[in-house]
This record gives sequence, structure tokens and C-alpha cells, in this order.
Amino acid sequence: MKNLAAIVLLFSSVVSLSAQTLTPEALVQLARVADPRISPDGKTVIYNVRNFDIAANKGQSDIFLIPVNGGTPIPLAKSSADEGSARWRPDGKKIGFLMADKNGDTQLWEVNPDGSIPLQVTSIAGGISNFGYSKTLSRIWYSADVKLDKKPSEIYPDLPKADGARIIDGLMFKHWNAWHDYAYSHLFIASYSNGTVGQGVDIMPGERWDAPTGPFGGDEQVMFSPDGKKLAYTCKKLNGTDAAVSTNTDIYLYDLLSGTTSNLTEGMNGYDNDPCWSPDGKKLLWLSMEKAGYESDRNRLFQYTVETKQKTELLPTFDYSVDNLAWSDDSRSIVLTAAKNATKQIFIYDSFLKSAMPLRQVTTAQADYNEITVAGTSKALSIIASRTDMTMPSELFNVNAQTGEAKMITNTNPDSWGKLKKSNVTKRMVKTTDGKDMLVWVIYPPDFDPAKKYPTLLYCQGGPQSVVSQTFSYRWNFSLIAAQGYIVVAPNRRGLPSFGEEWNDQIAGDWGGQAMNDLLSAIDDVSKENYVDKNRLGAVGASFGGYSVYWLAGHHNKRFKAFISHCGVFNLESEYAATEEIFFAHHDMDGNYWDNPKPKSFDAFSPHKFVQNWDTPILVIHNEKDFRVPLNQGMEAFTAAQLQKVPSRFLYFPDEGHHVLKPQNSILWNRVFFDFLKTYLK
Repeated sequence: MKNLAAIVLLFSSVVSLSAQTLTPEALVQLARVADPRISPDGKTVIYNVRNFDIAANKGQSDIFLIPVNGGTPIPLAKSSADEGSARWRPDGKKIGFLMADKNGDTQLWEVNPDGSIPLQVTSIAGGISNFGYSKTLSRIWYSADVKLDKKPSEIYPDLPKADGARIIDGLMFKHWNAWHDYAYSHLFIASYSNGTVGQGVDIMPGERWDAPTGPFGGDEQVMFSPDGKKLAYTCKKLNGTDAAVSTNTDIYLYDLLSGTTSNLTEGMNGYDNDPCWSPDGKKLLWLSMEKAGYESDRNRLFQYTVETKQKTELLPTFDYSVDNLAWSDDSRSIVLTAAKNATKQIFIYDSFLKSAMPLRQVTTAQADYNEITVAGTSKALSIIASRTDMTMPSELFNVNAQTGEAKMITNTNPDSWGKLKKSNVTKRMVKTTDGKDMLVWVIYPPDFDPAKKYPTLLYCQGGPQSVVSQTFSYRWNFSLIAAQGYIVVAPNRRGLPSFGEEWNDQIAGDWGGQAMNDLLSAIDDVSKENYVDKNRLGAVGASFGGYSVYWLAGHHNKRFKAFISHCGVFNLESEYAATEEIFFAHHDMDGNYWDNPKPKSFDAFSPHKFVQNWDTPILVIHNEKDFRVPLNQGMEAFTAAQLQKVPSRFLYFPDEGHHVLKPQNSILWNRVFFDFLKTYLK
């Protein structure tokens, strides 16, 4: 009965649509649209929709199909299990997707485009995690875990109860939110014939590294050549401490006839990712970062010409990172996305043009185009893209390749979202202390009245190199914050991409310098407005944004009345020693804290050195499974606040990583977040 009462209480707080105000409960229940894939004939799109059940505390993903010009979505697999990674078979006659079998193992299934006759294709012990078809329809590739390492209880079978112990000889024993599981993701190739799959062959036998790469790599990192004779894939062929101090992923070519593997990007020591064959098989694209150990370097567009074996950077003067590569069917145009001036737009590179820069920007909306899928030739190109802005969750759009005109073709949340009052988002240019122009987003409450005064929050972005663009976040949702009556000031401070390499790179070695001045410039500028109550200012942020909050707490000169830091970096030395991807900390701190001379960052810019100045209420949030910014960072900050009698609260999640993803945890996070702000700002 207690559980039933808790569920009733939970649902009694869910927003009534007639209230027309966004709440945490309503946000969690929004359907999330992702992963569009256009059919080979360019007429139909498959995509994924994920919904969350608050009472069950879990999500459910389903696959839908819709015409490229919009219409009524058709559910495909119609299963109660999670369905995902839907991919058209190259002949367009079947759709492959991943779903668990009766044993709970994820397998490849296929379904007809009308949703009929879903059939299980693979039955691989332990399941698979990614797959892809060869264009010839004679083979598939898939990724599956291969256990190569032994647990202590397997090394010493007379100690079966020591099963949770670990014997560690190198770093990267944990990554992002999970400990290493003694297994490695390997790529397999198997024969395929109209739904029948042969025995898979491991093309990485005995190798102790992963393909695709963890923790977020997927099938975008693996691709058959059009003739089916080669498989290009991304892999970081390093392990242990070597992997922790390097970003060096490479593009490998596996030759199916000889069974040999070659490194296409040998000598290119940064990230090399996402190989993408041209349909004619003559060229291979990939994304490449130049600097070893710099995870936020500019993503360059590289091309390998098969006949000459020449590697060429296609856009050497384009000062922005590119992403989401796709070819036209005639191999003459490349469609991609790039973040530019705090939005993410679609661009087309026309290889047949002889101009110095055969790149044109297609879209210009105050929005983010996050995923793209294309079909057709360069002269008749169909582009389908997922798109968000700060007031709209992801939907699919049909984008005109010539004009950039975008037509929304899905409307996944018409009832729950369409009736809610929306915030107004404006772009404001602010002068920084060194005379630069900084783009700042200002998000106003629904029914904003400039004659009133509003509590105002400075949003501090994480990353640190992560653009404040027109994303619709389910963790830091500006529409949700504004709906509670707050103005949100979201600056693209120094160190954020989409404004060129120089602006992006200036954060390295200067965490507490110009970037913090930029944050203060933004809130000071907006605070000049009569509708901002300067006696009710707060600063909030996560990760590097959480670092920013801790830093500002020691340097804000009485500006703020409340601080909230989620999974923030507090002590730069202990963070360096406890994080997993050492290359990040090493790059951004300009070295090790034991170097002689010691990099200035560790003393000059570590928030824990300035806690004696803390005088403002602070909410600290941290998660047990966050291995990027380990739990000790939040504990140290909360301890410092408590011992100095600073009003403070600690919110701890034992089952979350760097983000808060579970539905009820998300709602709790927001309730505590807004309760704290209400206490000190309202």
C-alpha cells in the first residue's frame, strides 16, 4: 500500500495541460525523437521514439515509419520490448533493427516496411550491440562482447567470495559510468542471404580494445565499402594507462579477401572517427582532430582517395568543427552539420565545384539540426534532419537542399507540448572585459512582463568546450527553468565552440581566467535591465559549469544569493588524480600537478583554494557513478561549506553517472533544484 500511495502522490503532481505551465513531470513524459534514416528510394523515413514511464521508472523505445513529406506515423515492430537502431536494408525491402530475444539478449531482427512479419535474424550468445549490411547484401557486420580477462575469483577459484575484488595494473579500469567488465567489443563479419546469417568471424581476435569505441561509439564508426570487400572502422588500439593519456583513435581497413588490417590514419595522433564511404567506392571520408590529447580540437573533414591513396583535408580554412557526414547517391556532394555562432546548421560540400571553398550553408534557423539522413543525387537531394530549439523538443524536418526551407514532418508531442506556454529566447551581444563580442542567450518566463522584476539565473555551461546552442535538454532545460518564473542568462563564454578555434582554445590553462570574467560580464550586462532583480541572482551549472559555480562562490563579490553545482570540479589536484580520461585534465591544466615548474592552474584556478571566501547558500549535487568528475569532488565541496557554516545541502544519487537519466531521479533532481532556488531567491 505504501508503494501505491507513493505512485498516487507522484502522479497527482503531474502537470494538467490546462495549467499551461511546464513542470519537471511533464518534461520527463515528453516523447524523444531520434535516429532518422531515409529509405534508399528517398520516399520514407524510419525513426525512433522513446517514452518514459514515471511509475515504472524506465523508458521504452519504438520504431516508426513516415513519408518524407509527413503523414501518419506507422509503428513497425509493435513490441513491448525496446526497439532501436533501425536501418534500411540496402535494397529497401526490409528494415533491420535491434531488439531483445526471449532470453533477453539483443539480436538483429527484420521487418517488412509495412510493419508485417517481424523475424529474428541472429541468435548469438550474449547478443550484439551494433550491425550493418553490405551494399551487396552478401554480408553483415556486427559488434559483440568477447571476454578476454579473468576476474580474481577465476584466477583463484578457491576464493569464490572475492568476486567483487579487482586486480588493476593500469588506468582506464573504469570509464564514464562503468567499471571495466573484463570483455571487449569486437567486430564480426558473417555471410548474409535474405534473412539468413552464417557463423560470424571475429576480425579482432585476441585484441584488448573496443570497436566501436566506448563509451558512446555506435554504427557510425563502422562501414562496408560499397563492393563489400573492405570494412572501415574506428578503434583506439591502446589499453590501460596508454589509453588514459591519449585520444589517438584511428581508421582501420579490414580486407575481407586477405584477412589483413591496415591503419589508414597512422601518424595522425588525435581523434579519427566515423569513416564514410562514397557510394562509388572511390573515396572515404572521416572526422579528424589534429592535436594528440585534446578531445575538443576542431573536427576536420578528411578524404582518402582509394586509387592514389592520398589523404586530403577538404575544408582547411573552415574554422568550425564538422559532424554527421553523408554522401549524395552520385558521390558528388557531401552533407554535414557544423555548430556556428551558437546554432547547429546543415552545410553541403559540392565536390564538383572548382571554387576555393565549395561549401555552402543550407540552413540559418535559430535552431540545432542534430542528425541528418540523405537520399538522391546532388541535383535532387532529399535531406531529413532532427531539429530542436530551446523551446521545442526534437522533431523531424524535411529540409530543402537549395533554399534551406524546413518543413516539420513529425509532431510527436501535440497534446502534452502544444498547449504549454512557451518562453521567449533572445540573442544578446555582450562586450567582454577584453573587448570581444560574446553571444548570450536570454530566456524569459512565459507571459514575461518587463514592468515586473524577476529573479535571474546565470547558467554556466559545462564541457568546458561545449557550445550553448539551441539544444532542448532533458537535464538543464531552459524552458522548464523559465516556466518557474526565472530569467535565464546563458553565455557562450570563452572556451566554447562555434566561434572559431581561437575562441574555443582559450579555456586551456585558464579555467579561472577570462572564461570566468565572461560569465560575470554576461550577468552584469543583463542585470542592467529594470526587469532583473539584482537582489535575487543565482548561478547554476554542471561539470565545468559546476566548477564555474564553485569558482564564482569564492570570487563573486556579493553578486549572487544562491549557487547550485551539479557534478562540478572542486579540487583540481584530486580531480586530476581520480578522473579516468587523463588526457583531458592534462591538456586543460597544461601538465601534471607534480611538474617542476608546477602549472599555474592547480593553485591559481582551483576553487578549493578560495573556500574561505564562501558566504552564499550552495546546493551540491553529485552522483556515485560519475567517473569523469568523481564523487569526492562534491563531497569535498559540501564539507567545506558545512564546516564554514555556509547554508548548504547535498543531493546524492547512488545509481547515476555524470548525468541524471532515470525518470524519478530526474524529477527529484528538479524538485530539489527548484526548492533550493525558491528558498533563497523567492
